[in-house]
Amino acid sequence: MEEDKNAFYVVRKGDLVGVYKSLSECQAQVGSSVCDPSVSVFKGHSLPEEAADYLTARGLQNALYCIGASDLKDELFGSLVPCPFKEPGSLKGKASGISSSSKRSKDALESGILEAGKDPSSTDMMRKHLKLEIQKQALSSKCDSCTLQFDGASKGNPGKAGAGAILRAVDGSVVCRLREGVGFATCNAAEYRAIILGMKYALSKGFKRICVQGDSKLVCMQVQGLWKTKNDNMATLCKMVNELKDEFLSFEINHVLREYNADADVQANFAVNLRDGEVQVECE
Repeated sequence: MEEDKNAFYVVRKGDLVGVYKSLSECQAQVGSSVCDPSVSVFKGHSLPEEAADYLTARGLQNALYCIGASDLKDELFGSLVPCPFKEPGSLKGKASGISSSSKRSKDALESGILEAGKDPSSTDMMRKHLKLEIQKQALSSKCDSCTLQFDGASKGNPGKAGAGAILRAVDGSVVCRLREGVGFATCNAAEYRAIILGMKYALSKGFKRICVQGDSKLVCMQVQGLWKTKNDNMATLCKMVNELKDEFLSFEINHVLREYNADADVQANFAVNLRDGEVQVECE
């Protein structure tokens, strides 16, 4: 596609929206990741003054703009038409790494957009199709996403220990409460057993995306690879978490204050009285 000096290019990739003043910059930013996450590329002319003011007021100006998808309004950029995506020449050497299914999806998307550009009514249909695809992907993402709260308890540290976990859906509702007896162990070991317990259960229920949170800074930092695991037992448990982590499409772990982890703490304290390896599950 030829460069148009009077055009601007809007790219939506996942939850991010970028506006570029040149097609080459647009293509270089998008790269070859067209289908994961999905990318929509549009071309427009004469950025409305209101849109420029809106972006400038948020400190976004000059050649490249970037806003959250939640701020994107239909009327913000005026009239837009689907724009074919072409892989930048500098990335052609990397294209061989793209799976055949991804390439087919990319070719189908480009073909449809090119055809839509010939007829205004087809363009509208393509826009609706892309919008439905985005909504479908967003719904799918919500259905296979969850939050895991974990905590461990040890009476004596080391002493009788238990692991507790709460699995929540995207809307915050409780999917299940989990607890497991850990036997005689330290609090840190119980914390690790709790996160392993929750992750295994999440995978068994078909969750593909998980956000983990707990009040153990040591566990969170070690799982992120920011702190070393000097203890052999901790290293083994951390390795188990990392192996489970690789089974999810997306994974993140965050440290939270103790008061925001009270529900998992309750389950961990209940678990202290269970036999080592005994698991109890309460589903809503």
